Amino acid sequence: MYNCLTMEQKAMSTKYLLKRFYPYFKPYWHILVLDLFCASLTSVCDLVLPVIVRYITNTVTASPADLTVELVVRITLLYIVLRVIDVAANYYMQNRGHIMGAQIEKDMRKDLFAKFQELSYGYYTSNKTGQLISRITTDLFDITEFAHHCPEEYFIAAVKIVVAFTVLIQVNVPLTLLLFALIPLMLVCAMKFRVRMRNAFKWQRSELGEINSHVEDSLLGIRVSKSFANEDVEEKRFEEGNERFLTTKKVGYRNMAGFRGVTRLFDGLMYISIVFFGSLALIRGLITAGDFIAYLMYVAVLLESVRRVVEFTEQFQRGMTGIERFVEVMDTEIEIEDSPEAVDMPQDVHGDIEFRDVSFSYETGKDSAGNMKAGTQVLSHINIRIASGENVAVVGPSGAGKTTFCNLIPRFYDVSGGAILVDGRDIRGYKIHSLRTKIGMMQQEVYLFSDTVAGNIEYGRPGASREEIKEAAKLAGADEFINELPDGYDTYVGERGARLSGGQKQRISIARVFLKNPPILILDEATSSLDNESERYVQESLAELAKGRTTITIAHRLSTVKNADRIVVLTEDGIAEEGSHDDLLKKGGIYADMYNLTI
Repeated sequence: MYNCLTMEQKAMSTKYLLKRFYPYFKPYWHILVLDLFCASLTSVCDLVLPVIVRYITNTVTASPADLTVELVVRITLLYIVLRVIDVAANYYMQNRGHIMGAQIEKDMRKDLFAKFQELSYGYYTSNKTGQLISRITTDLFDITEFAHHCPEEYFIAAVKIVVAFTVLIQVNVPLTLLLFALIPLMLVCAMKFRVRMRNAFKWQRSELGEINSHVEDSLLGIRVSKSFANEDVEEKRFEEGNERFLTTKKVGYRNMAGFRGVTRLFDGLMYISIVFFGSLALIRGLITAGDFIAYLMYVAVLLESVRRVVEFTEQFQRGMTGIERFVEVMDTEIEIEDSPEAVDMPQDVHGDIEFRDVSFSYETGKDSAGNMKAGTQVLSHINIRIASGENVAVVGPSGAGKTTFCNLIPRFYDVSGGAILVDGRDIRGYKIHSLRTKIGMMQQEVYLFSDTVAGNIEYGRPGASREEIKEAAKLAGADEFINELPDGYDTYVGERGARLSGGQKQRISIARVFLKNPPILILDEATSSLDNESERYVQESLAELAKGRTTITIAHRLSTVKNADRIVVLTEDGIAEEGSHDDLLKKGGIYADMYNLTI
């Protein structure tokens, strides 16, 4: 069932999010200090103009002869100098300030991507790729603007409000107190809408991630949808998600409209109060014309500052939403990680593997106490030893746990019970990186990166020379067809290797494992999706690859594992049979029945 964030979900506190965000600001504190200094200069330039107008008005009213051309020229030159300073300061703010925000975004994206690399295999089976892409792109875009504008806007507003209050209180105390009494009332009313906006923006981010997920899924499966003539089905599914996203937008804009409506209402009340009570004070001679004009100009500056702070709340909330979604990922527990006592695997790994009373069940979330709940058990009390250099095939019905059996060896998942040993040591005692460097995996669905042929082979051992890459390709039986490609080893393979056939992709992936040269090899349905001719070529390459390595092969086509040293029949009840192909046929059990069905 579709699951989305609701408006009632409680967001993380702003204080906590700012605390988590602060370390990303710290390396750029010198830029921030200079940015705020420039912000104070621009504020001074805005605040000086009312003083100049007040001085000129009061001078010309009290003693017109004192307002000479020379004085006007000096005042004008002063204001020109201030404006030059304002332009230079604003340039720095717009340039270095935005760059600072982009640098913070880069640092956060780096940490987020590193976290994605650390998260366990199970995390990606329960989270949509589109949602994760949204967190590392769209969410962080908002943080760029937030990081730059948040301290700057609030600092400018604080300076202007303090200066405006200081000046206005000297002109007319009752009027100033009335004005500043309305500001807190406006902020209290606006806060209600601010909380709703925060929740709405988070909901929008979730729905946008859902749209990204659907678009990615639809485009990657475009051949399937076209082959079934289901374009209208895809359009309908997309439209449903699009409508949900529109609903979140409506909720957000409704609260934004209420938020801005409140601010404009109080904005009008303040101006009406100033015009009415200020005019009465002017009639009674309590203030001069210059003071009244300056008062109105300072009120304009004050209200502009308050308005900008209030309107910036939208950007502030978007930034907070982005930070919150960032923190949610960064706070995700890493299920599979090195223990403090873990050591690197030795270089001369023999590849002796033992499953010692291994059980496994996928976790299905947390209970009320915060402990992970176990789901249906996939493997139960498995005991088997695979000798160094032995070629073992694992067969059995779908759902028996064959792929899970293999995924436990490189610790994509940790066992629920028992232990897996490599060369006599529990694999949880090895560092994960060193363990996985000793294991080569080939799966039914080959993944090639959007790179050249050489680049995809080199992925097996980054930094390998072109000669080493070609040698690996020759061992995999891929060198001949690679040289026939338009640009040979420099041919671009397309997204997910779309420009190559299934057999070609498999042989490139075999070359990648040859280059890695691991002592342990796991083949998970590596040829099940190939045609007969391609399968023959790939089987020859796999046979060459398996020489001298501990090899575990999962296969549905039993004809591909007849030459295995040992065949293990895995069922939902555990290991039912094991032995050579001939021995199992003579036994006349599960394997014999499965094999006879394929004849």
